[in-house]
Amino acid sequence: MEDVIAKPTVKDRYEIEGMTCASCANSVESMLSHVEGVKSASVNFADASVLVEHEPEVATPEKMQAAVAEIGYSLVVPDKADQESREEREEKKLRDTRFKLIVATVLSVPVLLIAMVFPAIPYADWIMLALTAPVVAWSGKDFFIIAYKRARHLSANMDTLIALGTGAAFLFSAFNTFFPGYLRSRGLEPHVYYEVAAVIVALILLGRYFEERAKSRTSAAIRKLINLGVKTARVIRGGTELEVPIGEVAKGDIILIRPGEKVPVDGKITEGKSVIDESMITGESIPVEKEAGDAVIGATINKTGSFRMVAERVGSETMLAQIIKLVQEAQGSKAPIQKLVDRISSVFVPIVIVIAILSFIAWSVWGPEPQITYAIIAAVTVLIIACPCALGLATPTAIMVGIGKGAENGILIKNAESLELAHKLNAIVVDKTGTITQGKPEVTDVLWDLSPEGRQEASCVVYAMEAQSEHPLALAVVNHLKPESPEAVSLDSFDSVTGKGVKASYNGKRYLVGNRTLLDENQVAVPPYLQMEVEKLSREAKTIIYVGQDEEAVAVIAIADTIKETSKAAIAALRQMGLAVHMLTGDNRQTAEAIGRQAGVDHIQAEVLPADKAAYVKALQASGLKVAMVGDGINDSPALAQADVGIAMGTGTDVAIESAEITLIKGDLEDIVTAIRLSKETVKTIRQNLFWAFIYNLVGIPIAAGVLYPYTGFLLNPIFAAAAMAFSSVSVVTNSLRLKAKSFK
Repeated sequence: MEDVIAKPTVKDRYEIEGMTCASCANSVESMLSHVEGVKSASVNFADASVLVEHEPEVATPEKMQAAVAEIGYSLVVPDKADQESREEREEKKLRDTRFKLIVATVLSVPVLLIAMVFPAIPYADWIMLALTAPVVAWSGKDFFIIAYKRARHLSANMDTLIALGTGAAFLFSAFNTFFPGYLRSRGLEPHVYYEVAAVIVALILLGRYFEERAKSRTSAAIRKLINLGVKTARVIRGGTELEVPIGEVAKGDIILIRPGEKVPVDGKITEGKSVIDESMITGESIPVEKEAGDAVIGATINKTGSFRMVAERVGSETMLAQIIKLVQEAQGSKAPIQKLVDRISSVFVPIVIVIAILSFIAWSVWGPEPQITYAIIAAVTVLIIACPCALGLATPTAIMVGIGKGAENGILIKNAESLELAHKLNAIVVDKTGTITQGKPEVTDVLWDLSPEGRQEASCVVYAMEAQSEHPLALAVVNHLKPESPEAVSLDSFDSVTGKGVKASYNGKRYLVGNRTLLDENQVAVPPYLQMEVEKLSREAKTIIYVGQDEEAVAVIAIADTIKETSKAAIAALRQMGLAVHMLTGDNRQTAEAIGRQAGVDHIQAEVLPADKAAYVKALQASGLKVAMVGDGINDSPALAQADVGIAMGTGTDVAIESAEITLIKGDLEDIVTAIRLSKETVKTIRQNLFWAFIYNLVGIPIAAGVLYPYTGFLLNPIFAAAAMAFSSVSVVTNSLRLKAKSFK
């Protein structure tokens, strides 16, 4: 039998417009998965996109667009959706939602006032009809469109509930407005429920507006990463220097990099020396000295000196491009945003519809005269009391209060999912630099082998020398010595030795400030006392700078990235809460273990690359743990996106903050403890809210259907159904507001 030859597939990412909930994402995945030629479809709800693996000749973009359009969504083909146009569409969508919300709110307020305060004014029903019609027909039209398209595929979501509740209230009210004599002739008062329809639409749109705004911010992480890259590169071709677009840089090109410029692509230095800030990749605050033969990474910053490099990885092969890909994949692999309400709705809606239909039939067949009137009232009352106002408010009100409470405590929470998940965490992965430590080099020790008078002069000279140096470590020395060096010293001579330090002369003495190589090359001896201290400081993973005077070293300066004051206490508190603390760093093992011991960390991983951090988080998740990642650098962004909860330091990079779900404004690890406590209380409140949201339905729906009528003669009036629904909403909001009074420190 001949072997079946698998057809080649490609992976394409498409933007999806119109998704409003997790069940929408599931529907898009399901529809695309059934398109011929599609092997898999994975929706990233936070980024409003879908990654599709498909046979390009069979499953064309047009076929996928048609499939998605059947259920009310739009698939945007990449060549029509560059990043700038996407940002414009997101902004337009946000403006449209905001405008619909404003219209709905402005028209709903007078309807509510007339219904509740001034029901007896002339033409009240007609005024409310005129005000409510635009709210339902225009502001709320998307609910009805999506509900209709979902119904065609025998499925339901929150839009179905909203459409049923508001539609039933509006149509019943409109009938009673146009034909009030119909019920009056049968001894019943023709009540109207316009306020129900109008207010529900306004409240739901309010929630949708906040959701759209949050989703717009979520995708900013990818845009910021893309913007880190350079637009052009200075390439040497045929002996001529040319500035070409970055997309035209080819492997093997020789590129010239000047001081202050970004490295355009990944490659290797062929000529020259420099100091390069690689913190955006490695997360380490101390720039790295580079010379011919050393590798350089695209988007890192050349601090000093010019050099030439050969391009080795360009386009999608660069490390920055790989980081972008990792962030996209990690975001897409997350569990969708809280599905509980949608799962409940998918069962709740059909049950409500069935109960309403059965009520109508039962009253039509066995009810007293006028049977049809009682049947309509019973069915409408069931739909009105089942309207999902409280259900729709149960989670967002608690989340909004919780997020506000977090902001009061310096904790910015991006979405509901992270706030709900935080209380389930059992592992915390923490970046070292800028998270546990300060994130910048500081002088920790200065040991002099001089008399007080000699020390004073030498300190002023060293200060003057380092003030002229371009090396990043020089700034730490300057900041430390400034208070001790009030006198301005004019050096007799000054010279910078790239990669080694600086030399100067003053008052007939020769001074050297730099590494051990600089001293050895200039025959400067290091006394045994200072050498013993150097060995001790080196074991503590500190960087050593020597100060030489004439023929002998007279001081050593130790520099390190020091631990934040609150880090040790915060890690201890997290461990007391039962969380295992893991520290990851791109730094060497000696430095990592020294910092880890001081901070009291459980597990230490050193020399970790950005991709390895994300893989480490993924491995912990595979073992069944709920993992939070805490970081501050661009190199942390893939791991922040991969984690169940990403937590960024507010003192870190914009990309890290955008990739994370929670940002600690003060950059204090102790706020993680506060965030977890806040999460526990918020989730508790959500559960209570869902109980109040449903208790009225569980009790009210049977009564609305008329189960008490045969025994007591009582049939629930629709106005009381609306009141019960409103009271359930008040209960939910009031319960959520209780969070404001609690302390989480």
